[in-house]
Amino acid sequence: MAKAPLIFTYYIAAPVEKVWDGFVSKEANQKIFVGADFELDLKPGGAMTWSGLSKDGKPMRYVTGEVLRTEPPKLFEYKFGMGDGAVMSRVKVELTPETEAVKVVVTNDDWAEDDPAYAQNADGWPRILSRLKTLLETGTTFRPH
Repeated sequence: MAKAPLIFTYYIAAPVEKVWDGFVSKEANQKIFVGADFELDLKPGGAMTWSGLSKDGKPMRYVTGEVLRTEPPKLFEYKFGMGDGAVMSRVKVELTPETEAVKVVVTNDDWAEDDPAYAQNADGWPRILSRLKTLLETGTTFRPH
């Protein structure tokens, strides 16, 4: 049986361009992911990586991804997986400007049956999106648990 999509909706009080930048910029990703080095080639087929140091201080790849589609500043779609990305799921980020905020809908789907990241992402997306919201609205964010 297919795993249910993970769907999260947030409202961020910032201009849509700033929210877009929060998803694709190196600076915002480093703050949200506590110093992880973020690299992104923002075109279909482009690579995405989050990397840094392991607990023993050795360089490691945290997440590997590939850009599927971009329509700045309203749609960003990619696939990603933990580590080297041997098992990937798909993420679609949709940004819709409203009167004083941007509606952000993140859908994480297309899960492999054996993807161990499903439960981690179900818990992780609300934390990531909350840190992004806080960063964009206040200029600072909080550390993960």
